[in-house]
Amino acid sequence: MDSKGKKILIADDEPDILEILSYNLNKEGYEIITAKDGDDAIQKSKLFKPDLIMLDVMMPNKNGMEVCKLLRSQPAYQDTLIIFLTALSDEVSHVKGLEYGADDFISKPVSPKILVTKINTLFRRVQKPDDTALKAGNIVIDPVKFVVTVDGEDIVLAKKEFELLHLLATKPGRVFLRNEILSQIWGTEVIVGDRTIDVHIRKIRQKLGIDCITTVKGVGYKMVV
Repeated sequence: MDSKGKKILIADDEPDILEILSYNLNKEGYEIITAKDGDDAIQKSKLFKPDLIMLDVMMPNKNGMEVCKLLRSQPAYQDTLIIFLTALSDEVSHVKGLEYGADDFISKPVSPKILVTKINTLFRRVQKPDDTALKAGNIVIDPVKFVVTVDGEDIVLAKKEFELLHLLATKPGRVFLRNEILSQIWGTEVIVGDRTIDVHIRKIRQKLGIDCITTVKGVGYKMVV
């Protein structure tokens, strides 16, 4: 994967961590910006428009959760990758982070090799093979022709099923919240229940013949490849 030109903002109040992470990601070819606290992270996000933002959960002047929630509420950061750096391993913290819009977690302490591999994988997941079609594993989704193929075989999906699959495939590995799915697929003018999403997900799985969509209990769904 070509990392040239990719900008990563690392926000952490521990200078040693900033130095280690910056050094290893710089070696990989990424352009690194650092921030010492939450407010600094917000200002530098606006100034540098990073492709990925790494947020320490426990930092002063707005913690990582607060920064993530604030950024995700702004259209400019809807497609920005956001991951948390955290020593917290409890399920409640992880679910809360996903609800605020995080794409992933990196546990402290982290080895430089694992860090670089994880970052490269995240960027690779969001790359599109061309300007229109999306490819997720052996699935190709063409929004122009409105066609889904699995191993070269055409699969017929209903309109909402297609739109839902396409949404999840835009960011494989990222958890899409139920409210987010309802808003983007059905819109705010139509009143539908959570059960509607469940039914559509089940139908997509059945028609594709592969279990490529994972349920994150109490949060939403994500595409896995």
